[in-house]
Formats: sequence, C-alpha cells, structure tokens
Amino acid sequence: MAGPVLEAKNLTKHFAVKRGVFFSRQVAMVRAVDDISFTIDPGKTLGLVGESGCGKTTTAKMVLLLEQPTGGIMRFEGQDLQTLDGGSLKAYRRSVQAVFQDPYASLNPRMRVGSIIMEPLITNEPLPSVEVRKRLLRLLELVGLPERAADLFPHEFSGGQRQRIAIARALSLSPKVVVLDEPVSALDVSIRAQILNLLRDLQAQLGVSYLFIAHDLAAVAHMSHTIAVMYLGKIVEVGEADVVSKGPKHPYTQALFSAALPSHPDERRDEIILAGEVPSPMNPPSGCRFHPRCPYALPRCSAEEPKLLPESGRLVACHLYPQ
Repeated sequence: MAGPVLEAKNLTKHFAVKRGVFFSRQVAMVRAVDDISFTIDPGKTLGLVGESGCGKTTTAKMVLLLEQPTGGIMRFEGQDLQTLDGGSLKAYRRSVQAVFQDPYASLNPRMRVGSIIMEPLITNEPLPSVEVRKRLLRLLELVGLPERAADLFPHEFSGGQRQRIAIARALSLSPKVVVLDEPVSALDVSIRAQILNLLRDLQAQLGVSYLFIAHDLAAVAHMSHTIAVMYLGKIVEVGEADVVSKGPKHPYTQALFSAALPSHPDERRDEIILAGEVPSPMNPPSGCRFHPRCPYALPRCSAEEPKLLPESGRLVACHLYPQ
C-alpha cells in the first residue's frame, strides 16, 4: 500500500495584525489555522468542511504554496515541502493544481478557451503543436465540451460550462492532487450535481486526489472518502465520510449536518440552532473553541482544550466522550 500523496502535520498559520501608518506595530495575531494534521491518499478525496472563516481557504493556500506555514510540516509523496528547491519545487507546483469558486473570475476573458486550457502545458513543456492540439481535444472530451469550444471565448459559455473549462485547465498538467475550493457554490443548483459527478468520474478515470473544500455538507458527503470538520482553525472531527455524515459526534458537526438537506425526503431531522456568532480568530475562546456556542458545554470545556481522540470509529475533539 502506497503512503499518502499529501500529508500535513501540526500545520499552523498565524497572521500578524498591524496598526499605524508610519510606525506600524503588531497589535494582534489571527490564528487562521492552528495545529491541524491530515492526509490525502492517492485517488481519494479529503473533504474539508466548516463555516466561513474557519481556516479552510488558508489551508488550501498553504497546500498550493500561496501561503507559507507558520509552523508544522507538509509532505508530498513523503518529501518535506520545506526542502524543495528549483526543479522539485516546479514539479510540485505542476503536480498540485486548483479549481476555484468563481468560474467567471478565474478565466481570462480575452483568451480563447483552447489557449486557456493549454496555457499551463505550453508554459511548462515545449510540445509540437500537433501534440498540443491532440491533448486539448482529449481534455475537452474528458470534461464533456465539444471540439468547437476551443475557438470560443469564456463569455460565450454558461457558469457550469466555464467550470468545466477551469477543470480541463487544472488537468492539463496531469496533476496528482487538485484543490477544489468551493467549486460549485457559485453555480446554479441544477448544475451543481453535474459538475460534482463529472469530478467523481474524472477521479475514477485518472486516479487524481482531491482536497475538496466546501460549506455545503451534502456535496462534501457525496464527494469525499474522508471528512475533516474545521472550527476556528482547528479540526474538531475527522473520519470516513459515511461514518461522520451518518452519525456525527462532535456537537458542531451535529449542528452542521442537522442544517444540511436530508438525503431522503422522508428522513426526519431535529435541526440544532447554534447560539451566537463564530468568535474572532484574533481572540479565540479558551479551552474548547466551540464551548460558548455548544448546547452541551461542561465546566471543563472553557478551561481545557480537548484533544482529537478515537471515538466510535473516527477522531473527535470533545470532552463529552469518556476516552
């Protein structure tokens, strides 16, 4: 059994908040991601879920090397990313691609679709034009777009079709990992399932791994092999998708899933309404970060931070469970 394609251990990202025009001084620290660990196996999907501001996108940016971690390590195929230099760094950037939320903003409106899709490949590999054309047609076919799409501009396509173009571009370098940052949240509801099913089919065909980031739990449960739930920069529950989505254990995960659409119309659910707002990551609560909003908070929850420990076939960070 091969090891994970991507692994993060005690990954941390803190941002300094500065005030002042000429002599700026640090006044606070935003704990965007605070000591999280996860693995992504070859050909599998890790779903990262949580409310806005919980650290999902910062995690994605660290995986894409758009942000440097404050602490912790990331390994790609066993190699520490901190040790990568020129050639191996370029190879990593090729191996990890992204599809972003907004297909309107992520495509250059002045370029034809064929050029958009093949730009990463042409930049990275000098190929004869016949080979480029062959690969372009193969990519268009993979994402379900007609050959003539290559000669059109992005504005001539619908949102769902544009997201297919963005997916084709992400796949042009045959990556091993694709970061999907809310890839369907800007799309019409009727189109979302098509794009998610396309992504699943592509994974089955190409063996690519996904880091799938979303706040839509139904999509995460449908797409992922493993689900990690984040709250205020911490992972509070992680396990196999079926186990976590069908029997969530952490009170925050329970609340998230109770608010999601049921998978069957006859399914009865008690909706859990959470009190208050998500606290600021500049000043997170002591102990368990969820305790001010938790309906089951115990006295120790405000003083003692719970560890991620095994519980009913997954890991949960919660004092409710006697370990």
